[in-house]
Amino acid sequence: MVSAGIASVLQRVPVVPASTLGQRLDVPGGRPPFPVVGPLASLLPGGGLRRGSVIAVQGSLALLLALLSAATAQGAWAAVVGVGDLGVLAAAEAGVVLRRLVLVPRPGSDPAPVAAALLDGVGLVALAGADRLPSGAQRSLAARARQRGSVLLSLGRWPGAEVVLDCRAETWHGAEAGHGRLRSREVVVRAVGRGAAARPRTARLLLPGPGGPVAEARTDLTPPVAAVAGIRAVG
Repeated sequence: MVSAGIASVLQRVPVVPASTLGQRLDVPGGRPPFPVVGPLASLLPGGGLRRGSVIAVQGSLALLLALLSAATAQGAWAAVVGVGDLGVLAAAEAGVVLRRLVLVPRPGSDPAPVAAALLDGVGLVALAGADRLPSGAQRSLAARARQRGSVLLSLGRWPGAEVVLDCRAETWHGAEAGHGRLRSREVVVRAVGRGAAARPRTARLLLPGPGGPVAEARTDLTPPVAAVAGIRAVG
């Protein structure tokens, strides 16, 4: 017969669906994924960045920054390798905690050893030009991320990536009647991959949103601006 004390303890033990067991045991140490902001959660298996995985980010540096924001806000470190024009202000406006962000804009002719060293101690490592690495170096980095429980984010193509996030800009909002300040950009992000991510998912987002961070697209925005002369968007 179970004592009252033991019964009380068991009542406080969280109960999770058995369907999530595979996801929880499929990461080093059974640790949960790195969190992402709400508008991006529906695009990723388990609602976050699975530890030990490779995620390919295509079409938008702003999408990469959005992916890093929630994890750095909750104490994780992130690194970006090989992006020479990454704006610190843009990262801060996207919600990235700058004191937990490592920038290596010029890693040299072979960025693989730099990325490998960072994967040993940094939770999230983004690498530009990864698609130009030899296949052996790609396999080595993927194995390093898996062993260390880190996430490798490839800025561009990566064969065998668990999830590919492809961002396509749709329109800008905010310049009414040809004048005013652009406040947000509407994009469509499509996610497809393997395993739990095999079923394609799509989200319409504001990247950046009116306040800077990513937000879900709404229907009550000002009329869109398809093109604005003299304005170059980085993203």
